[in-house]
Amino acid sequence: VQLQASGGGLVQVGGSLRLSCAASGRTFSSYAMGWFRQAPGKAREFVATIRWFGSSPYYSESVKGRFTISRDNAKNTVYLQMSSLKSEDTAVYYCAKGRSGVAGIGEYEYDYWGQGTQVTVSS
Repeated sequence: VQLQASGGGLVQVGGSLRLSCAASGRTFSSYAMGWFRQAPGKAREFVATIRWFGSSPYYSESVKGRFTISRDNAKNTVYLQMSSLKSEDTAVYYCAKGRSGVAGIGEYEYDYWGQGTQVTVSS
């Protein structure tokens, strides 16, 4: 399985970005997918996750109401729509494949990771 994240960039506070993560492999639809992020000097943290069939998205408190995770199983792609961006959202964002159809906030629940895409929010 290979995961390719894209869509990062430089955006002003209050702006929006949509990240994409394209997955190889024919079993993408069977697994949960998640997004994590790592800010400079900080540990990687959970952002959002979505179950294999696209229901029950779950978000960290810091992004709830501003970010939306979705997936298109026909395209083997998971998305993270980010709105009302804040400077504290600046980080490298990683997509990850769950070990099963349901995954939570722990990194141990994911077994494949993308290379990361940089998001920089400037004021």
